Amino acid sequence: MTRPTCPITKFRSENNFHEVETLMPNTQTSPKRKSKAGGRAKRLPTGPHGGVELLLIQPVEHLGKQGDVVEVRPGYANNFLLPQGLATVASEHHKRMIDKHRARLAEIQKARMVGYRELADALAQQSITIEANANDEGHLYGSVGAPEIVVGLKRNNITISSDQVRLDGPIKELGLYTVKIHLAQDIMGELKVWVVPSVETDQPAQ
Repeated sequence: MTRPTCPITKFRSENNFHEVETLMPNTQTSPKRKSKAGGRAKRLPTGPHGGVELLLIQPVEHLGKQGDVVEVRPGYANNFLLPQGLATVASEHHKRMIDKHRARLAEIQKARMVGYRELADALAQQSITIEANANDEGHLYGSVGAPEIVVGLKRNNITISSDQVRLDGPIKELGLYTVKIHLAQDIMGELKVWVVPSVETDQPAQ
């Protein structure tokens, strides 16, 4: 469980595959055949170990550096690497493009890293407040985790994903916490998170 740094008692972050239709002379293409062809067009290349083979556009921690061809699970490719623009399909064309534009990509990556460092500085200068139900001893009835921190940052016009929030465990007590935010490889921001009791509304008189 994550411990507060300052406890409180009672106050309270595609490759656009062109669908290919084969037109057969004097043959009527059924909807089922068209769907099957579309499914083949969207299939990602398979590596030697049965995973998806991708080309990294940017360095990814614990995976590889820019320009590396890596093999990952389909879910990791479709849900993270491809949507985040971190990788693309490892076709021969893309490999040649990476080699040709490696210097330009390095400049782009350098600019992105500058942006991440500026964001880390911005996170260090602010805090967010999260309300939670707690008892008189300051113990939460539930817990505060990454989703609540993401929502709190969004109110400050900063958008991150839940997997960027690094907690030692769920927050279960009122208090002030220092939470690490993973922004990029070797760049970690820190955010102050206040967990305070929910404001109780007055009950109407009987």
